Amino acid sequence: MKITKQQYQSIAKKRAPKSPLLRDCTCAFLVGGLLCALGEVVILLAQNAGFKDQDARLLGSLTLIAVSVLLTAFNVYDNIAKYAGAGTLVPITGFANSMASPAMEFKSEGFVLGVGAKMFSIAGPVIVYGTVASVVYGVIYWITTLF
Repeated sequence: MKITKQQYQSIAKKRAPKSPLLRDCTCAFLVGGLLCALGEVVILLAQNAGFKDQDARLLGSLTLIAVSVLLTAFNVYDNIAKYAGAGTLVPITGFANSMASPAMEFKSEGFVLGVGAKMFSIAGPVIVYGTVASVVYGVIYWITTLF
């Protein structure tokens, strides 16, 4: 018996687990907000300690990266992401996690062929396409300013 695309979609929709949208959005908002608040606290502490604004912001970013990588290394980040969903995708922490996860997964294969080779397996395309897109947008912007 062959089923049509519409029949398949109907069956899949009935059997798919229902997502608690309000809970998911609330968790994402709270965890994302906590990550951003942590960065702001580090920045404010650094500024109060006498760092220049630019250096304080750098310290805030580096702290968020370090926390993300450490949580990934100790297998905690994925557990947080199960509940927080998109809240863990705050750009700097999500990117650090995407770099550290493959590296941790393949560490048994050694530092060169495991960690080094697999570190960019997820983040590599993001870097490449982000760079290419920024060049294309830059050229478009440059062309539009000529007239």
